[in-house]
Amino acid sequence: MAKKHAEGYLSAKESRRISKENRRITSKLEKQRKRKNVPESEYLTTMKNPENAVEFDNLHTYFFTDAGTVKSVDGVSFEVPIGKTVGVVGESGCGKSVTSLSLMQLIQRPQGQIVEGEIRLNLGDKAYDIAKIPMEKMQSLRGNYVSMIFQEPMTSLNPVFRIGDQVDEVIELHNSSMSKEEVRQRTIEMLEVVGIANSKGVSEMYPHELSGGMRQRVMIAMALACSPKIIIADEPTTALDVTIQAQILDLLRQLKDKINSSIMLITHDLGVIAEMADYVVVMYAGRVVEKGTVQEIFENPAHPYTIGLMASKPVVGKQVDKLYSIPGKVPNPINMPNYCYFKDRCEMNCAQCDGAYPQEISLSDTHKVSCYRYYDGGKISDEEKKNILEGHVKAPTGEKEGK
Repeated sequence: MAKKHAEGYLSAKESRRISKENRRITSKLEKQRKRKNVPESEYLTTMKNPENAVEFDNLHTYFFTDAGTVKSVDGVSFEVPIGKTVGVVGESGCGKSVTSLSLMQLIQRPQGQIVEGEIRLNLGDKAYDIAKIPMEKMQSLRGNYVSMIFQEPMTSLNPVFRIGDQVDEVIELHNSSMSKEEVRQRTIEMLEVVGIANSKGVSEMYPHELSGGMRQRVMIAMALACSPKIIIADEPTTALDVTIQAQILDLLRQLKDKINSSIMLITHDLGVIAEMADYVVVMYAGRVVEKGTVQEIFENPAHPYTIGLMASKPVVGKQVDKLYSIPGKVPNPINMPNYCYFKDRCEMNCAQCDGAYPQEISLSDTHKVSCYRYYDGGKISDEEKKNILEGHVKAPTGEKEGK
């Protein structure tokens, strides 16, 4: 762990030591990843459940910075079943996007690296471990099997190329046998599929000539051009008004059913999760704190963080003076505590919370939570949940009351 001065700055000696250590680690990982002609047996794996499209198993993705190692994803495990939508929810910086970028192998390297764990991708007749797969092989999987709708279309689309040329490129890359006329026809079809009326005219436009909703539709067309098995939607409706948001979500739902794909929906909007998801994964500070079906998470939230998220959303027909907000802030990602990461913000903590990070507890076959309150059959009472929802929390020690 990095030693710092009282002012919070690293000494030059300590900074050099960290940089040297980072180079040693990343050089070793890069050498392994850049190998040529890697035998398939090295990255072949077996799905734990063949009904899953992808399985994240104890995934660790770190960023080796000059100030220390940032553990963006620190032991994440969950599954995306075939034909289902899994919503990954949590506040900014909790590791949602980094988890999805790990699956796509788009982590900013060499600083960003998958250092441990497996990402098992189901190809039907076999399965690959994305954490070990070489770059040249990953090129053929992106687009064909797993595709991503990026968060901000204006920064994802190239401003100097026409829309049609950018969609053409995706199709040509994965369908080399198609002629230019066939590729352009497929582009026009995809633009029509995502609800763009004047598809021929739009294909000749530049990104800046389109509205936010139109650009988002183009991004969806690019992502679905090769009918992938898994669609990663990273905040697909963030910058859109509610009318366009509803249209985009409805479009995603229809296309998922049409090509029988799975969706990994990343968002911090609980309303979107409630409408779209079959399963929910709640992340906090790089770890999964709770996961279950959408009914289990919304009807019976178990982790104090999930309860806080539910309390912070507005409810139709309920008038409040001020919305609830979770107190405190996320711990420093370079210097994470050795106990539950949420403890210092938790208004339901108990004596056990001073111990090591809590293990995952099964509340049902599908509902799991990492919290000491559920050890030995315990739980958070309905009264405690109600106190959070109504904004008057009594601290466990009885020393203070209120937020």
